[in-house]
This record gives sequence, structure tokens and C-alpha cells, in this order.
Amino acid sequence: MYPNLYYAFKEWFGVEWKALSFVYTFGLMVALGFIVSAIVLAAELKRKEKAGLLFPREEFIIVGKPASLIELLINFLTGFVFGYKLIGLFLNKPDDVNAQDYIFSADGNILAGLAMGLLLAGMKWREKNKQKLKTPERRTVRIWPHDRVGDIIIIGLLFGILGAKLFDNLENWNTFIKDPVGTFFSTRGLTFYGGLILAAIAIARYAIKKGIPPIHLADAVAPALMIAYAVGRIGCHVSGDGDWGIYNSAYITDSTAKVVQAAPGGFEKQLNQYSTYFLSGSVFDKEGKLEFVTDRKSASLAEVPHASFKAPSFLPTWMVAYNYPNNVNADGIQIPGSTGDYNRVLPSPVFPTPFYETVFCTLLFLFLWSIRKRIKTPGVLAAIYLIVNGFERFSIETIRVNARYPFLGFNLSQAEIIALALILSGVVLWVIVKRLKSTSASTS
Repeated sequence: MYPNLYYAFKEWFGVEWKALSFVYTFGLMVALGFIVSAIVLAAELKRKEKAGLLFPREEFIIVGKPASLIELLINFLTGFVFGYKLIGLFLNKPDDVNAQDYIFSADGNILAGLAMGLLLAGMKWREKNKQKLKTPERRTVRIWPHDRVGDIIIIGLLFGILGAKLFDNLENWNTFIKDPVGTFFSTRGLTFYGGLILAAIAIARYAIKKGIPPIHLADAVAPALMIAYAVGRIGCHVSGDGDWGIYNSAYITDSTAKVVQAAPGGFEKQLNQYSTYFLSGSVFDKEGKLEFVTDRKSASLAEVPHASFKAPSFLPTWMVAYNYPNNVNADGIQIPGSTGDYNRVLPSPVFPTPFYETVFCTLLFLFLWSIRKRIKTPGVLAAIYLIVNGFERFSIETIRVNARYPFLGFNLSQAEIIALALILSGVVLWVIVKRLKSTSASTS
């Protein structure tokens, strides 16, 4: 596992560059997911524009004005935060504090923050001063929908993270009420569907405000969302963020932290040996202090969720049983001889569901991308996305461990409930847009 790039470069190139420890692989892949989605979304919006489905909008701007106080202040604050935290990370971070905890603490370098803030504010003043006119002019510009991709991505990022945290805290309410502030601002815990729902509402509102038909934007966003999710799941798997499946009882973790095939009764022996972990779901830091409690705790060893599946000869074992060594959550038992920040490994391997979702969602992206030009009814592609996305997530939840809630006589996880709602929404959307098209055709 590579919690951050320090571990990746150490294994790949044999170098130990501590400066890379603040670049977390999960965040890096999420950022890459947004970049890839922006490229896909821009390409699809341009295609729709050429097809005459989307049009530009004229807006008025004022050119030649000097930098306003608000613009200078925003640039200063941006630079201050960047210098205070990131430069402070290199110059002021104590050796016994990991980079992630430092970034989310109040510590930093004030002088670096002031210097960077003044630099960015000065650059903004200089840029605007070069463009300053004796008399500012009011001009009309034409802005196409694809020109707004940057705004759409930023809105999706901000409201996506907010929604993901809100839904995760709702799902883990007992943990949240014990420490609301600490839990909300913790780097742990993000629920994809929470982010999807809140981001969708915010982006739809923005599209209406800017004159972009939401139904066409939804069709364009569908494949972009699918590939972004696939890329983001790479980060979940590579970092070992805890979003994995149930235990594969056909294998165990041996005394050297390697995954080996379990002998008869081997899984049960492992359960008894590490009963405290399996029953409490407790995760401890390197000093032995309780850090947090996972959703994998069980009432008894007999209720520990698992399934037995041996890898076929043509597949590597890790594809069906992986113990996530050095995972970013520091979840599991201590790796023998390891004293680093991330020195834990799962006592029994699990099904690597993030890897499965990366594969499935990449295939679904290719499917959506291949059929998009053949679909002539606006909204159908978005409906298909909702349906296949819901089926994909509901299927993967059958081998994942999440909190369960009574729902229509069934015990379902939050993700399963939302997945069913997405499937139903997709079917309803499909029926509505098809009927609207039939009504329009009959009256024309």
C-alpha cells in the first residue's frame, strides 16, 4: 500500500524523500479523477454544441478596471493559506507528526504565509494594472457551455466533498455525536453518493442560472462521472482507505504479513487469535491508543462477515484476497518489525472491492461513451447512467461491510438504499423523456 507518495517512491526507486509524505495517494487520485472528468465533459459539451444542441450565452463584462480590494484580499488569503500550511509542512512539521495531521492542524509558518499572500496579491494588482484603461469599458462576450467546465468542476468538488462528509456522518451517527467538529473536519470518511446528490443539485442550479439545459448537461456529465468514480476508486485501493469488502476466509495473513491459503480451520483460528480486533472494530495508533472504531465490529466471532473463494489459477491471489498492508487508516494488527506511521495490516484478507469498482466503472464508462452518439432523446443517457450506476453499487455492496438500516422489510446499507433510489430514478426519467418525445412528435 502507498498511503502517500513517500511510500511509493521508496518502493519503486529506493529513495526516501520525506517531502513526498504530504502528497496522499487517495487525494491525488481524486484530483486526477476530477481532471479526467473535466476533459471528458468538455469534449462531450463541444460535441453537443457542434450538433446544435447547446448554444452560447452573451454576458457583459467590465474591462480596464484596476484590481478591487476584494480581488486583492482573496488572492492574499489564498497565498497565505498555501504558504502557511504547505511551506510550513517542509520547514516546521515535527518528525513525530504525519503530514495529513499537520495539514489539518492549526500549525504553520506565519512568515511564509504572509510572504506568499503578498506575492499573490501583488501579482493580481500587476496583472490588472497592465489591463487598466483610462475609462473602463463594458463589453459583450459569448460564453459557450464548454467554457464553464472549470466552474462546474469546482462546484462539483466543493459540494461533492460537503455532501460526502454529511452523508458519512449520518451513516456513522454515533461516532459523529461524540466529536462533531473533529469528525466533520477529519480526513476520514467520505460517502460517494452523498457527494453525488449534493453536487448534482448545486450544478443543476448553476446550469439553469447560466442558461444551460440541465437535461443536456446531465447527459454530458454521465460518462464523466463514471470515469471519475473509476479513477477515484484507484485511490481507495492504493491507499487502503478502509472501503474494502468482507473477509475472504479461504486465506489468512501469516506471521510475516503475507497472504497465504488458510488450512482447514485456519480462518477460525485467526478469529480467536485476534478476537479483540474482530469484535470491537477498534483501531489503535502506533502508541497503542484507541484512534477510532470501524464499521467491521461484530457481536460475536461467528457473526464476522466472510465468504470463502479461492483464486483461479489464472488470477493473482490479491484480486480476491488482499490484506492492505501499510493502509492509510492504520487499520488492523501491527506488521512485525514495522515502526512507521502506517504499520498495520488486516489479520485476514478481504475482497478488494475498490479494485472491482475501478474495473466495472471503467467498462461502464466505455459503454456509455460508445452509445452516446446513437441516443437521440435528451435525458436517456443520464437515465441509463443512473440505472447502471445503481446496479453496480448495489451489487458491490453485497460483499462490503456497512451499517445496515431497516428499509421496507429488508436490512440495507445507506449505499444500497440510495442505489435502489438511483435505479428507480433512472427508470422514471427514461419513461418521462420518452413520453415527452412521443408527445412532441405527435403534436408536430
